[in-house]
Formats: sequence, structure tokens, C-alpha cells
Amino acid sequence: MVCGGLAAAAGPRPELAVWLLLVPFALVLAFVDVAVHRLPDVLTLTLPVAAAVLLGGAALLPGAGGSWATALLGGLALAAVHLLMFLINPAGMGFGDVKLAMTTGVALGWYGWPVLFAGTFAGFLTGAVHGLGLMALRRAGRKTALPFGPYMMCGTFLGLLLGGLGAS
Repeated sequence: MVCGGLAAAAGPRPELAVWLLLVPFALVLAFVDVAVHRLPDVLTLTLPVAAAVLLGGAALLPGAGGSWATALLGGLALAAVHLLMFLINPAGMGFGDVKLAMTTGVALGWYGWPVLFAGTFAGFLTGAVHGLGLMALRRAGRKTALPFGPYMMCGTFLGLLLGGLGAS
């Protein structure tokens, strides 16, 4: 479903290959984060480099729908924002989320700043809606720790759909 949605949105542009290569790793990260509330360094530290290199290659091909420079800046900017949130409230955001923000920022930044903001907002919104739903069902309280990685990746997926459709 995720791959099909990305394929429909991006079409035959070169970045589609990058998205399809990253999806399995994103799904692994989501499942691991839900299971153990951790995002493994082996993925969170290698994926932003892989995404940047692969998007750099995609940028060299005709028909690319994004900007490699904005992707790199987006990864740095989003990681910096998440680092600031981590420093302000370490109990509210894990350092794995900071490292994951590099990858989501690179991916979302490919389609530009509006997509980066929309995808990031969508991640926080899906997390908030799910958390409020759990509280309404009395399955969680205000202090219940929820893994944020899956919401970050959900927001990234929604942002990439938006960006892919907008680049058509």
C-alpha cells in the first residue's frame, strides 16, 4: 500500500526508486520502535546518508522532481529542530527520533520546504490524534510514553504523497 501510493504520486520520476528502497527500512524502524521504544543506530545513522546519496544520483537524471540541495538542508534543519526539542525535554522525545529526523528531513526536503513542513506537521498530528484516542479510551495517560518514530514516518509518507503529486 505504501509503495503503491508512492508510485502513484511520484510516477516514473527517478526519486521513486529511492522511495521504494527506503520503505522497507522505514517499516522495520516503525515495528522496532513500537516493540521496544528504540530506533537502532545501525539504521538511523546510515539511512540519512543513503537517502542523500541516492537522491543525489536521482537529481542527476532527467525528470527528477525535487532539489538535492533542499533535501540536504531539510535533513539538517529537521534534525536540528528535533535536537532542540530533545534538549528542552529529553523525556518527551528520544534521541533516536532526532537521528531519524535526518532521514525524514532529507526525504521531505527533496520536494521543498512546504512539503517538509507539511510532512512534519502530519507526523505530529497523527501522533497527537492517536495519543488523544488512547487517552479517551483510557488506555494511556498524559505521561504515557509513545514511540514517535512511526508517526514521523507516517507524516513523511503523507508529505511524499503531497510532494509527488505536486511535482507532476
